[in-house]
Amino acid sequence: MTQLGLPGHIHACLFDLDGVVTRTAVVHAAAWKEMFDAFLRERDGEDFRPFDAASDYDEYVDGRPRADGVRTFLASRGIELPDGDPDDPPGSRTVHGLGNRKNDLVLERIRTDGVEAYDGTLRYLDAVRAAGLRTAIVSSSANCRDVLRSIGAEHYFDVRIDGVVAAERALPGKPRPDTFLAAARDLGVEPSEAAVFEDALAGMDAGRAGRFGYVVGVDRVGQTDALYTHGADVVVRDLEELGGGR
Repeated sequence: MTQLGLPGHIHACLFDLDGVVTRTAVVHAAAWKEMFDAFLRERDGEDFRPFDAASDYDEYVDGRPRADGVRTFLASRGIELPDGDPDDPPGSRTVHGLGNRKNDLVLERIRTDGVEAYDGTLRYLDAVRAAGLRTAIVSSSANCRDVLRSIGAEHYFDVRIDGVVAAERALPGKPRPDTFLAAARDLGVEPSEAAVFEDALAGMDAGRAGRFGYVVGVDRVGQTDALYTHGADVVVRDLEELGGGR
């Protein structure tokens, strides 16, 4: 698979959604910041320290299931909240309430601004499919199918493991490898025969923990060194750099 920039033993490709296929990572980061800043400002008053949409997002939130992202960031500030229930009203002082508020904000931004795909990724997917490799989308987002449909990209993937499927199957999210392992299993390949494509540090950790055959880090925000540290075999700024999209 040298024309795709992949080792010859790779027979399947597992793609993250936000930041790899779609330009939605920045939308998610902005929604997380708006939600957390409102919560922290009300809670801490004069001691308010805002959520950093770059460093805090990358370290504690990006790639994780929504509730895990809430818990992980709050723990970094020494804050603990009750989990509550998945249907808690948005903004309630529970893990799920804050997560639901973030989801409302991101959906509002997507409805207002739309969703764009990375053209280089779509061309790479064309090449991957033409080469006969199996493909899966692996995302923590519960809105994955709607996002793919909005950009006309659902047909690129044989398997979808997203937030909805993960909840149905009780699969832990990234940085655990379970969602990627489920995608490989559904595609009928061993992890050693699958390549993971991720932009999130948690996704790199998942690829390494799952012992996948190749892990591609996609650097959209200038974190190449961190992606390598967390397990990338190669880091590119755009998937066309691997060669298949040219």
